[in-house]
Amino acid sequence: MTHPFIENYAQNTHVKAEPDVLKSALPKTRVGILGGGTAGATIAIRLAALGIHTTVFEKKKSLIDGPPMCHLHAGGNLYREISDEDCIDLLKQCIDILRLYPYTIDVRPTVFAVPTRDDDSPDDLLPRLNKITNAYKDLVKQDPNNQVLGEPDNYYQLYSYEQMVALSHKEQIAEPKTLDEWMIPVAKHLNLNKIKYPLIVAQEYGWNIFRLSASAQLALAQYEHANVLTSTEVKQVSQVNSSNGSNGKTQSSTWQIEYQNAQSNATQSTEVDYLINACGFQTGIVDDMVGVDAKRMVEFKASYITHWQGAGGQIPEIIIYGNRGTPEGMAQLTPYPDGYFQIHGMTNAITLFNDGLVETNGSSAQPQLPSKYLEYISEGWDETALKARSQKAINYVAEFVPAFNNANTQNNALFGGQQIPGEDDTLRVADVSLYSDISYARAENVKASSTLIAADEIVAEFTKLGLISSDHDINNHRNNHQWAYLEQNCNEDISKIAQVLAKERGFPVAMANINNGINKST
Repeated sequence: MTHPFIENYAQNTHVKAEPDVLKSALPKTRVGILGGGTAGATIAIRLAALGIHTTVFEKKKSLIDGPPMCHLHAGGNLYREISDEDCIDLLKQCIDILRLYPYTIDVRPTVFAVPTRDDDSPDDLLPRLNKITNAYKDLVKQDPNNQVLGEPDNYYQLYSYEQMVALSHKEQIAEPKTLDEWMIPVAKHLNLNKIKYPLIVAQEYGWNIFRLSASAQLALAQYEHANVLTSTEVKQVSQVNSSNGSNGKTQSSTWQIEYQNAQSNATQSTEVDYLINACGFQTGIVDDMVGVDAKRMVEFKASYITHWQGAGGQIPEIIIYGNRGTPEGMAQLTPYPDGYFQIHGMTNAITLFNDGLVETNGSSAQPQLPSKYLEYISEGWDETALKARSQKAINYVAEFVPAFNNANTQNNALFGGQQIPGEDDTLRVADVSLYSDISYARAENVKASSTLIAADEIVAEFTKLGLISSDHDINNHRNNHQWAYLEQNCNEDISKIAQVLAKERGFPVAMANINNGINKST
């Protein structure tokens, strides 16, 4: 029950390739993954590549159709509030997952600007940037294939006011190659008197959710034993214990999953040996079914789609720093092909919502979002409210990019609920919780880049439980990023499916494309 277009495409174009490591899994190992977002899909790919019989249950029509994403945080420079260690973790995770999903990346730099209204100085960020650069150098020394963010010595560069003024007088290049060429449109369009110097430019790239969805679905289509059930809602999970002997001692236990497909009124059930909860912002619902208590927060967030023809060609992503949740929160202008832009404005009037952050109470592991946000997620936005917030986003960016005032709203947004484990709403790095005694795992990834690390932790757990062979060679394909779908598909294959998904989800088809791709052999 995968997406029909993807299923037909995989069957008609490529032969499913069973991995060489099928022998690594025990024959009867069955895993159920609840949720087909980035975490669920990535974990499924990791397990399927090991020969484990894996079933993904996803309520939506296709995989990875969740909260807004647009940016590969390869260094975490967007977040001034997190630790240097978290930034380095984000760098490692982003390089790692980029090598699993290379066709999802749009290669263009990101500009980080501290506005004059801000209390901090750009110089405060330089020690961290040097640490990130050194960490990148170390990763490349360990494995030259990790050099996917350009030359390590060029990971970041600084521009003075005088350099920007000089660039503003140069002719814009339609397809920029050098960093100076990328910075010409920034120099022309950014209000140079409203920011502090130096201006920081880093090799943090764009990350395309439509291409990520296409990549994950093609990857899983390579494995006969990977079953993707989309448009399928899980109704209940319950543990089934099997006993043997007069003393009634439990010899084994499984999980029964009851589910219903959108095209059928009948409830079906299946049993699995291990249950993985990757339900995103609804993770707590399954925790309640399982009987596991956990504290977490859920936040409803949105970014807005606009169209602007005044950029004059390709342009970097532009970040204007600010204090989150204040009227002067961060502004983020993310470019897509053909003049489309995604906007975040980290204020309660734009991306954030006054009542959009909720936490668990004593009666449930699931924080309760206000009903209107749940309706937005399931039914779509109120058109008037969406247009109003989109226009506020345009106005907010236009304070620093004046010509952006001419941008048009598109009556569409990338939005959803984001889970945050624990009680720290600044958390940006998290992965998985393991419950070995009940064969249950919960993946809670604040950033999509940490999902492959979460999958590794689950594989280590399976090895400990004897569900996977301890043969040290079984992870060679993962360590070297030799994924079957990358051998069978190319950038054009991803584009065809991503375009279908963008149109199906109500977004401009151009947003499924990228201007500059990464060759997977890099």
